[in-house]
Amino acid sequence: METARRTLVKAVLWQATGIVSTVLIGLLLTGSAAIGGKIAALNAALGFVLYALYERIWARVRWGRGGETADG
Repeated sequence: METARRTLVKAVLWQATGIVSTVLIGLLLTGSAAIGGKIAALNAALGFVLYALYERIWARVRWGRGGETADG
């Protein structure tokens, strides 16, 4: 089991990796680092919102939480 601090650092570094890769893809496709940065910022914001919604939906799903019968 890892500490909450380690989990947070890993999450931040993963997000930073995603932002950098999105900027680079945007730069390669458009030739503009500014446009790549805008794409990365929009992607990060949209991903944050969608993940929060995704988690709320899964919080309502009972499947796989244990205490179920052998066939569930």
